[in-house]
Amino acid sequence: MGNLLKVLTYNELDQGPNFFLDFENAQPTAAETQVWNGVNAVLEEAQTVLAELRSYTGAGQEIREAIQNPAEPRLQERAWAAVCPLVAKLKRFYEFSLRLENALRSLLEALTSPPYAPTQHLEREQALAKQFAEILHFTLSFDELKMTNPAIQNDFSYYRRTISRNRINNPQVRGVPRAGESEVNNEMANRMSLFYAEATPMLKTLSNATTKFVSENKTLPIEDTTDCLSTMACVCRVMLETPEYRSRFTNTETLLFCMRVMVGVIILYDHVHPVGAFAKTSKIDMKGCIKVLKDQPSTSTEGLLNALRYTTRHLHDDSTSKQIRALLQ
Repeated sequence: MGNLLKVLTYNELDQGPNFFLDFENAQPTAAETQVWNGVNAVLEEAQTVLAELRSYTGAGQEIREAIQNPAEPRLQERAWAAVCPLVAKLKRFYEFSLRLENALRSLLEALTSPPYAPTQHLEREQALAKQFAEILHFTLSFDELKMTNPAIQNDFSYYRRTISRNRINNPQVRGVPRAGESEVNNEMANRMSLFYAEATPMLKTLSNATTKFVSENKTLPIEDTTDCLSTMACVCRVMLETPEYRSRFTNTETLLFCMRVMVGVIILYDHVHPVGAFAKTSKIDMKGCIKVLKDQPSTSTEGLLNALRYTTRHLHDDSTSKQIRALLQ
């Protein structure tokens, strides 16, 4: 099957097939091309989004000066001029999340459609599986950057407060947008506010999109979707814990990629599956996944372990074993 090699038929816990997927070199077949092209356009934009988010410094100084000197019109205008282009950027990030949601949906449709089982899809459509992994990698990268940059919510909060204050103080021009206001109307501002209020907004977007996909495709068993996720988790765990397979990667960044993808599919599985990823009946070997993360340098994995601790849904359920909880303490 080209770059996808079956390494085990079933593991000892009978938790499904494990695969080695070459994340570096998988190319689309003719059957994959249409979906691949659409998703690839979104993934290319994703790199620009991450670059812009990494360089996002915010307007903290201008906002502080404006708040400390409310009677100084020059400082108010300076803060407003600094915030408006930043809010325009935040709007682009939010709008990108909607395109990412559509890309995920097209991949889920391709990787779960009859007559093939999810595992067969991952064997047959390696390039789409790689794109699915790239979406998860982007999602965790975006959310990590967002969580460590309080300027994002501070800037947007100041923007909304300023608009509200202007409308109260100048009721005669309510309907006439101030320069910068037309960039984000009230409805858009409300949606953006909900998006950025989430600790992990992109992950929440993917979780909601996957849940919606399952609910709208009532003829498709939920297991087809969750099996796709659990198989991907097995793929990554095997590649990370097996030196023979790790050595096949030519880029050391691929190891971090595998770790991010493994954690991403675990979290997604935990949000979508009725009993989650931590229950004994889960098809994901959580002990093995956590162990393989802890075996890596802590500088690479602490953020990922925190994602499992704080962004999953079922970790603290009664069905989660004490041993798994202890591993994540």
